[in-house]
Amino acid sequence: MVLFLLACLLGCLIPAVGFGAEPPPDLTTALTLYNDCQYSAARKIFSTLAAAHPDDPGLNFYLGRLALWFNDDSQALACLQKAAQLAPTEARIQNALGDAFGLAAQEAGLLSKFGWADKCLAAYRRAVELEPGNPDFHWSLLCYYSMAPMIAGGSMSKAYAQAAEIRKLDPVGGRTAFATLYLEDKRNAEAFAEFDGILGRQPDDYLALYQIGRCAALSGEQLGRGLTALRRCLMLPRPAGVGIPREWNIHYRIGNILEKQGDTAGARREYDLATKSNPDFRPAKEALKK
Repeated sequence: MVLFLLACLLGCLIPAVGFGAEPPPDLTTALTLYNDCQYSAARKIFSTLAAAHPDDPGLNFYLGRLALWFNDDSQALACLQKAAQLAPTEARIQNALGDAFGLAAQEAGLLSKFGWADKCLAAYRRAVELEPGNPDFHWSLLCYYSMAPMIAGGSMSKAYAQAAEIRKLDPVGGRTAFATLYLEDKRNAEAFAEFDGILGRQPDDYLALYQIGRCAALSGEQLGRGLTALRRCLMLPRPAGVGIPREWNIHYRIGNILEKQGDTAGARREYDLATKSNPDFRPAKEALKK
């Protein structure tokens, strides 16, 4: 669950707090690297800055988020719990803390899993309470409700309610939210339909093409169409904006489709291209391990 959340959320550049209107040059560089998904390089600079400013909640926030990406649950918890103590009303910190609790739940033994899960859900709810107009925080709740077992508070009806909230705040993101849940529910035709209308009007809509490819990769249906859509994305200019799929995301999804088609060599080539485009892109690295 946490890897899925990070794939959605780590691309969001959120200004650090504690340095005022003029951040030091090193912080600007770190934020630029972070926003460009160069997480290893960003982590080194943030670590150096945090050594000089150990009580800055923004630096602890970024270090915690990066620790999550690299599956370092102990550092993630330490940094994000400290950030939450220093800035208890920062919604982004509560949301990231929920991610850290979620990772801890995944790594914990059976008896302690539910305690961590409760903390995860509480932190996500707190983030939404503090900043209800941010769709990213509703995404965290959607993912929790759709993936957690019922005994831990999972509920598809609650997940769909979060998708409806996302659609109110961000109609484009709402389509992806509903498609994500339809795929989880094996309602694959409805997932594809979320983007069919857009492509009927705008055949080269970059995001809709990517989502058709993603739906194909995850569902195992319409594989040829998904492959064509993703390859078309590689030929189009990438739209500006935070959270727009990058080249490595596209190669990764092409690899998923080729793997489902039985083309192992082709899939490996695409995963290699993804890791060459971004050496910190964990999903492609993990796919290559298989």
